Amino acid sequence: MVNLWEMADLSTPWALRVAATLRIADRLAEGPMEVGDLAEAVGCDAAYLRRTLTHLAGKGVFEEPEPGTFALNDAAPSSGGLRDETLRLFLDLDGVGGRMAGAWTTFLAAVRSGEPAYQELYGRSFWEDLEAHPELGESFDALMGPVGHGEFDPEILVGADWDGVTEVVDVGGGTGAALTAILRARPGVKGTLVELPGTAARAVESFAASGLSDRVTVAGGSFYDPLPAGKDVYLVRKVLNDLPDREALALLHRCAEAAGASGRVVVLG
Repeated sequence: MVNLWEMADLSTPWALRVAATLRIADRLAEGPMEVGDLAEAVGCDAAYLRRTLTHLAGKGVFEEPEPGTFALNDAAPSSGGLRDETLRLFLDLDGVGGRMAGAWTTFLAAVRSGEPAYQELYGRSFWEDLEAHPELGESFDALMGPVGHGEFDPEILVGADWDGVTEVVDVGGGTGAALTAILRARPGVKGTLVELPGTAARAVESFAASGLSDRVTVAGGSFYDPLPAGKDVYLVRKVLNDLPDREALALLHRCAEAAGASGRVVVLG
């Protein structure tokens, strides 16, 4: 039988996020710690921290070998768990993970209106919020990059093969991890990255560090505006699932418009 009380529990998800944000697992990697010392090390209240960690220990996330002393267990070892960088980016309340968690409080408004309600809480749309807060933008870039989504396979087929492909446009490609992989694998290909201005600026630095600046054009702007036209491949990777249907269709229309009769639009989930 489904346990609705367990499904409705919010204490555990939020306790996990607090522990991840405070880097508790990193501290305990050095060995078991008494909660007072641990609280001092991470800069928080000892009594509240003890309640949080006792709750998580009861769920199997940490161990409490003796009252008030906490240690890692299999759910938070040095090789993964709460020390895993991907999971930590998602859980960290000081980064974009905190924005995502908070946005769930607008769920009812979104269901009632049929429109995103993020701006009701934060005063801006999600993308405008990232632009207004560069530290959040960097956190989101990391979550969308190799750390969060793994390394891009440059051998992936683009509808047929890579024969005849000389120019690739990566639409919403973050700081350029996928485009970098493609250009490294194919020295004869040039690329264009289309991204929001803040992310585009970080991508310029990333391409320079990779020695690819002479083969890449970075266009800062909205991908709802006209895209660079006449290229061979328009890559849309892990973008559409972040967009409402109307915006997703608008983006695809822009890609098709730019690709024309001879180009290809490649969508990767």
